[in-house]
Amino acid sequence: MANLVNEQELFFNSFEPKTKNRFILTMDGVPSYLVKKINRPKLTQEAQKIDHINLQRYVKGKSIWGTMSMTLYDPIVPSGAQAVIEWVRLHHESVTGRDGYAAFYKKDLVLHMLGPVGDKVEEWIIKGAQITEVDFQELDWGDNGAPMEFTVTIQPDYCLLNY
Repeated sequence: MANLVNEQELFFNSFEPKTKNRFILTMDGVPSYLVKKINRPKLTQEAQKIDHINLQRYVKGKSIWGTMSMTLYDPIVPSGAQAVIEWVRLHHESVTGRDGYAAFYKKDLVLHMLGPVGDKVEEWIIKGAQITEVDFQELDWGDNGAPMEFTVTIQPDYCLLNY
């Protein structure tokens, strides 16, 4: 008679979950400690329909890496807004109307998830990221003095999960 239950499933298996508040994002020109939050990469696999007589089959179409939104703090020094605007100026210079080369404005970012003792437990390499939107947020006389924040949306070419 065959065993219906694997013996290893009967014993307790401990695990340490990753947590949302343990991460570091590294990008050129912007200090890591300014990044308050960021979305992890998102991948969409398009399905292509193939009609055949009286049925439909599907095969994989294009793979599309979605935009990633991040929230940054904006301290007085170093100015988070100024650091991001320097990156934006590599895309487009508002004063002259000059657009930049992709080799200059596309950047590679590295997102590390950290373990409980600060060890790197997950590494995403975000390749060819460009800024698609910056929202410097509203100002409000009635606010209670919360730190200034702003959001940046980037579009990567693709992402790699190393570990």
